[in-house]
This record gives sequence, C-alpha cells and structure tokens, in this order.
Amino acid sequence: MTGTLYLCATPIGNLQDITLRVLDTLKEVDLIAAEDTRNTLGLLNHYGIKKPLTSYHEHNKYEKAQELADRLLKGENIALVTDAGTPAISDPGEVLAAVCIERGIRVTSLPGACALITALTMSGMPARRFCFEGFLPTDKKERSHVLGQLKTEERTVIFYEAPHHLKTTLKELQEAAGPDRKVTLCRELTKRFEEAVPMTLQEAVEYYKEKDPRGEYVLVLEGADREQIRAQEQESWQEISVAEHVALYERQGMDRKEAMKKAAADRGVSKRDIYRALL
Repeated sequence: MTGTLYLCATPIGNLQDITLRVLDTLKEVDLIAAEDTRNTLGLLNHYGIKKPLTSYHEHNKYEKAQELADRLLKGENIALVTDAGTPAISDPGEVLAAVCIERGIRVTSLPGACALITALTMSGMPARRFCFEGFLPTDKKERSHVLGQLKTEERTVIFYEAPHHLKTTLKELQEAAGPDRKVTLCRELTKRFEEAVPMTLQEAVEYYKEKDPRGEYVLVLEGADREQIRAQEQESWQEISVAEHVALYERQGMDRKEAMKKAAADRGVSKRDIYRALL
C-alpha cells in the first residue's frame, strides 16, 4: 500500500502556533523530511517527539524528491516540514508535492501558521482580493516584469524579503508603484518584538536610510487605485488628436461609428464630443 505525504505547517516564531493534528502526525509518520534538520530537531525536542529526520532543501529538492517518492511508494508515510510556516509556500516543498501527485502518491496538507496570511490580516489592507509574490525574482528580466505590473495591480500584493535586501527592494517598489502607495512592513511575526508598521513607500525608504533592517520581513503593499489608473489612461490619449484616435481603430477594422464609440470610452467623453471634435 502506498504511503501518504503530509505537508505539515510549523510555527513561524511562537512555538505554540502548531496544531494538535500536526503534532500527532509527526509522532506517527515513518520519516520527517526537513529543510534544516537542526532547526526541526529543536521543535521536535520541545514537544518530546523522536523520529528519523532527513534533509530536503533548495539544493537537493529534485533528486531528493524522487528518493522520497520511492519510499512513499513502498508504503512509508512521510511528513514534510519547512523551517517556518507552510511547506510549498516560497519553499522547495512544491517540487516534492508535484512529484508525488505525478507518481500517484496521496498528498495532504495540514494547515497552520503561514506568514503571508498572518501579515495580511494584521495589516488592515483589503483582503478580499490579494496576490502573493513571495521573494522578488533574482533574474533581472523577470524581476523587472513583476515590478512593472505593480503600477496597475489593483489587488493587495504581499512580498517576503530578507533584511539585507530590504532597502533595495523598497526603492524598487517606490519606483514601480509610486512614492504615495501605502505599505505595511511586518517583521518578527508572532515573536516578542513583532511589528506591523504602516507607511507610504517614500516614508519607508526614508525610514531605512537611518535604520538597519532586522529580522525577516513581510511587505503588504496597497493595490493601485482603479479611478487613478483610469484617469491616467484617459490622460495618455490626449497625446494624439481625436481624428488620429478614431483613425487608429478604423485601421484595426472597426467602422467609423464603432471607432468613435471606442475613442469616446478611452477619453472618458461622450460620442457627441468626439463627433464635434471631428467636425
């Protein structure tokens, strides 16, 4: 009988933030795969759990995923834990989960602590629609693409960042989203010196000119204002004349009536205004 892979959420700071179900599972599985076995050993010792450990991390995730899948197919049950939070969220666990599903192995997730949800809910930012970017890509082209989307991204956006990269990231976010966009800087979540500081991106850049970042950060960025985006779009059309605007759509195959209607919508005016301008 094939075993089961259990994705077990672990505390992101406070050791009490672990579920009874996760603790029971860690006691019952045959093997625990951990991002850092030393870190996980401290958690296990805290709760009096003794189980075999094996390392599974960013640098061995592909080959080790196949090894763990082989053991699961032989009937072993394996728990996967990350250093903090939920496996597969900005974590190599996503590779193991995908391999197991591809090979027909049951995968289940045991919910618990997750830094992005913790930060979002305490930030006061709109949470009905949000997106998670994790750490910004290191590849320059991909990083530029992600940052370029922020200007018109209306959803709340959540980033992870290490302290030694924070100043650079804040400057890039300011350039991409504008100095007045609000951001909540969350650090040391669930720990004694937990902080969630709301400010604008410009204020954040200025703040960290004189202060050294400490601890792991979650940045919760306000989404772009829909009305402001619309106003900017309308303003951009003023660079060409109404006649050029209508002609643009006619070249795309629209008849004159349809082209005038589209140009009016672009400029935020009535079709009558377009007609008058053409006369």
